[in-house]
Amino acid sequence: MNSTRCSNLTALLLVIALTLSAVAPAAAISTDQRGVPDDARVGEQVSGTFTLTDLYGEYERWTLGGETELTNVTWTVTTYDQAGNQKEKQSYDGQSFEHALSLDSDASEVRVTVTGTVPEVENFSYEDQQAFTFAKLGQSREGGSSDEIETWTANHHTDESKAARASIVAARQAIDDAPKGADTSDAESSLNDAVTAYNDESFELAGSLADKAKESAGSASKQAQQSAQTTKLLTYGGAAILGLVVVGGAGYWYRSRQQTNYRLR
Repeated sequence: MNSTRCSNLTALLLVIALTLSAVAPAAAISTDQRGVPDDARVGEQVSGTFTLTDLYGEYERWTLGGETELTNVTWTVTTYDQAGNQKEKQSYDGQSFEHALSLDSDASEVRVTVTGTVPEVENFSYEDQQAFTFAKLGQSREGGSSDEIETWTANHHTDESKAARASIVAARQAIDDAPKGADTSDAESSLNDAVTAYNDESFELAGSLADKAKESAGSASKQAQQSAQTTKLLTYGGAAILGLVVVGGAGYWYRSRQQTNYRLR
């Protein structure tokens, strides 16, 4: 009886294992990137290259698609065989492209290079660094599903916004570095005004207010340090005076005792 139950359980586990293996997801497409900037200036021409391998884990035939928020865009798609020999090279213009791939083409690696101009910033916000989609690659099959492979983003700025942001960062650091007890309320007020000006795209004003905040924080720090030094000197001076009083009192007491003893004799 126990043997029969064991056999039935083994069979059931085998069926479950086979079922899970049949529906288990295939290995994802592997990606690597080179050249994508962390931060770029509006109007600057930039370029990045993306390498895709493990192309046919799920489909033997599929379409590679790409999108970007860059402008004046050119995509270059190059395929290679397992030996690293170039198989095909094709260029596409525009902010999107599609390129068919198949296992029987002997293409085992794809390199996608996108070149374009960094777009304008739609809305400036100091707290949320402005970013754009540098490239988004996806996989689709005719009549089937579409899946994102990976998306790469980059920050963008103007020369003016970058300078203003750097001034605000420096002011905030000066406030954070102020010693305990420093009155940085004026500095913090100027800093808040600088952030507001930044969000209004008044970058010159934002930089000026941030510099004012930094200077105010520096003055507050200096005053706090001087106050602490004065307090320390007063403390030391008070201790010294107290010591003199104690020593003088002890000396007076001792002399008084000596005179009293002399009179008693």
